[in-house]
Amino acid sequence: MDVESGRFAQEVGSRLRSVRRQKRLSLQAVEKASGEEFKASVLGAYERGERTISVPRLQRLAKIYAVPVEQLLPNDASNPLQRASKLAGSGTGHGETGATKVTIDLVRLNDANGPERDLLYHFLASVQVQRQDFNGKVLTIRGEDLRVIASMFGRDTDALVVRLEELGLVVPSQRRNGRS
Repeated sequence: MDVESGRFAQEVGSRLRSVRRQKRLSLQAVEKASGEEFKASVLGAYERGERTISVPRLQRLAKIYAVPVEQLLPNDASNPLQRASKLAGSGTGHGETGATKVTIDLVRLNDANGPERDLLYHFLASVQVQRQDFNGKVLTIRGEDLRVIASMFGRDTDALVVRLEELGLVVPSQRRNGRS
């Protein structure tokens, strides 16, 4: 492995380890989840940069981790997939500083149906990519993100929050801004 390839393998390995740890998975848990396709020792070698992972295997690992494959690649300003993800989740850009935050139950969102679900799912996935937050259970939506989502649905933020509550997507104990 030449120096550049070795450096790239180490950077990919670092991303693999970071995402696996965010998912709170051990190497052995990944081995089990993959049906033993990814042996713990081989995955550890990938994470240490001692081995280079192929693109098809990287795609399968991304599926196991339930993250976009580009999140397993090193952060690189020249990577158009990562640039697009950052733009998609960047909010309105109008300098608004609303204090409202709502925590969305991503597990319930995955079980929901309908066009609202699909649009919301894709937007929240872009927010997860931007924040590199892949815990998979909940996601706190900030005021600027709420305004973007409300705009997508043709509602104001209060009406959006009410609709999200009706859909059972808001984690009640996590509501902010003095509302219950």
